Amino acid sequence: MTDLHRMHAELAGRLDTTDAIRAAFADHPRHHFIPDLVWPDIQGLPLIRSAAPARWAAYVYGDDAVVTQANDGGGGPVNEPSSSSSAPQLMADMIAAARVGPGMRVLEIGAGTGWNAAILSSLVGPTGAVTSLEIDPKVAEHARIRLKETPVEVVHGTEPPEGASYDAVIATCAVSRVPGEWVERVEPDGLIVLPWGPYPWSHATPVAALRRAGSTAVAGEGEFVCEAYFMRDRTQRVPKGEFPGMGRDSESTRVVPFTPADLMEDDRLTRIMLTLPGVRIGIGMRPFSGDIGFIVYMGAPDSSWAYLWPDGTVHQGGPTPLADRLREAHDLLAAQGWPPLTDFSLEADTATSAYRVGAEFGAWEHRV
Repeated sequence: MTDLHRMHAELAGRLDTTDAIRAAFADHPRHHFIPDLVWPDIQGLPLIRSAAPARWAAYVYGDDAVVTQANDGGGGPVNEPSSSSSAPQLMADMIAAARVGPGMRVLEIGAGTGWNAAILSSLVGPTGAVTSLEIDPKVAEHARIRLKETPVEVVHGTEPPEGASYDAVIATCAVSRVPGEWVERVEPDGLIVLPWGPYPWSHATPVAALRRAGSTAVAGEGEFVCEAYFMRDRTQRVPKGEFPGMGRDSESTRVVPFTPADLMEDDRLTRIMLTLPGVRIGIGMRPFSGDIGFIVYMGAPDSSWAYLWPDGTVHQGGPTPLADRLREAHDLLAAQGWPPLTDFSLEADTATSAYRVGAEFGAWEHRV
């Protein structure tokens, strides 16, 4: 018989974090929050706990995210994740970035299973408070039931209770535009920890920790904390649409001295994304000579497009030579020794939707 409590203790013990955060994880076994039906595969039927308890337990107590809802609770040919329990190490990193501690009032955006809110509740203690917003009514009800032994307040919707203010905000969904109400509800100098991707369907949504700058509409500036890929805030979703350049003939070809595999090494593509304003970057997979290979695709508002193939060849079209822009960004970062993600900062102005990514060697303005 699977010993779920032993598996949970091992998971908590693996976390690279503070003793306080590790103890808060230990307080709340993950399997108490995960529903019996989960979605481990991008296609096919869900995994039901009663039908395969050992596989369910292995999925729950792996180190990755657990998909707990697909297609907003509906069906489809692909199991598009729409709610999940985040990867435990990522949760710990975001909690640490928010500096959550005793007595704090914390607003969580995206209750999901309720597990993260339970951990936050242990950290803030009896003198603090945790409010968790959830846009999906069924997901909110699940979280509310699983959190009934805690003081966490689960709110169905997108707006926190009227008049409430918080010491920190943690978002478990990705945004391109930082909502002004998140900034307004956090106290001056409070932290807003959120996954940010400059454009819809960004290949990654790295986590930033922004400090509110006084009472202004500017969210403030903070460092990027870690690489991540989160589901998009449902209020900011846009249709996926076609890949850039789909069905169009290549107008020119370039060969660059790197491949998609090179760019995926050490999260390099995320740093390239941050230094290429106005360029949508994504990753796809195609079969090549019997193997599955990665491609990088790019698109720009003027309908320019480019594909970087596994052999370093770039096909492109449109008025902007995206291959040249990709090469320039790559060479700039390479010349700097590929500085880590934490060397980059983000400044967000919620009034103008202007976002400035900065580093010691440059700054890039994103308009979203």
